[in-house]
Amino acid sequence: MSRHTTTRLALPIAAALVMAGCATTSHQPLYGWDGYQPQVYEYLKSSGNADAEQQVAKLEEAQQKIEQRGQALPPGYRAHMGMLYAKAGQDEKSVAALTAEKTTFPESASFMDFLLRTLTGKASQ
Repeated sequence: MSRHTTTRLALPIAAALVMAGCATTSHQPLYGWDGYQPQVYEYLKSSGNADAEQQVAKLEEAQQKIEQRGQALPPGYRAHMGMLYAKAGQDEKSVAALTAEKTTFPESASFMDFLLRTLTGKASQ
């Protein structure tokens, strides 16, 4: 095989490999974000004066859908739920949500411990 023939074959093969490498693959997102971002936006837009119980209901509904699809809740979801539970006067659910956030995302432990201490008035160990 001559050098010219090899080059003619190598260029289309290389181009095909490059194009295949750039092809998008269909993949499932790591987290289910249903309703989370709009609810956080609504909460912040209202300067924290949004109806906590209404937001909790929407987020609990979204959580069920996310779990039914087998997806994980995103970072901060449980912490936001814990904050809303506390605002609605549901301290036990708040502690459970903040503890679940801490367990699921250990990097949040310091902040979750702070929130738990603030909520319960004692250190969470």
